[in-house]
Amino acid sequence: MERGIRVSGRTVFYFLLPSMAGLVLFYLVPLGASLFISLTRWDGLTRLGGPDGLPAVIGIENYRRVLESPEFRQVLGNTLYFIVLYIPLMLAGSLAVASLLAREIRGVGVFRVIYYIPVLTSWVAGALVWRWVLSPRYGPINAALEFVGIPGPGWLFDPLWAMPAIVLASVWKDVGFFGLIFLGGLQGIDPAFYEAARIDGAGPWYRFRTITLPLLSPVTFFVVVVALINSFQLFPQVMVMTDNAGPQGATRVLLERIYTYAFRYYEMGYASAYSWILFFIIFLLTALQFRAQKAWVHYDG
Repeated sequence: MERGIRVSGRTVFYFLLPSMAGLVLFYLVPLGASLFISLTRWDGLTRLGGPDGLPAVIGIENYRRVLESPEFRQVLGNTLYFIVLYIPLMLAGSLAVASLLAREIRGVGVFRVIYYIPVLTSWVAGALVWRWVLSPRYGPINAALEFVGIPGPGWLFDPLWAMPAIVLASVWKDVGFFGLIFLGGLQGIDPAFYEAARIDGAGPWYRFRTITLPLLSPVTFFVVVVALINSFQLFPQVMVMTDNAGPQGATRVLLERIYTYAFRYYEMGYASAYSWILFFIIFLLTALQFRAQKAWVHYDG
């Protein structure tokens, strides 16, 4: 009879120590420092009247300033506007791509790689390409619209169209990633369900609505949670495509404000308060999604 190997707690601690040290040094310490800085007035470079050269502690003043400012309401509104446009388009596009790539056709592997290329592309490079594509004078989109007699909008220079332009670029960038996740979900559905439905005379739309969507609900839930978290961290496309905040602040979003206040205005305390408010918003919405999943997510096939 083999005897099990007994490992002491001290040995386990020594093996976990490198990972724990990295967690503490690069995650927990910066997190605690950010929380402390959010309660201070500090420019990140000089001493501003605090004891022993530390930043001056002002309590929750930064949080009050953020929440009471009209700018915060505009920023939050712009972010929610992006989410309302982005999530449905991304879900529809990703599911359509997954449905196409799930077919057993010759060379389907090549198409899967092609659809995934935007995911591997740098956001800076992709955003620069989209600036050209959406150019009101030289862009191919407006040229195509003009060819059919439709006057093209100013896109990135128009407050009405700036955020939809950001949404188009974001969907293009993310649809390959989420499409492969949906593809894995589609391939995990038992074909017997579809065969039984065909025998009963169910059409394609009925099969999609009653079989595919319910059995894909766990995957859809995961995609929505990840996409929502990413949406609140909207940043590089805004900075590159619309030069920070866009026309009349139309693309002014939460992460862009954090960057602007921290590294342009050097208000580190105010920027930290912004980031902690962003954290609580994401945490609350994610918790609500997990709470609401019981009503529409089906884990048993």
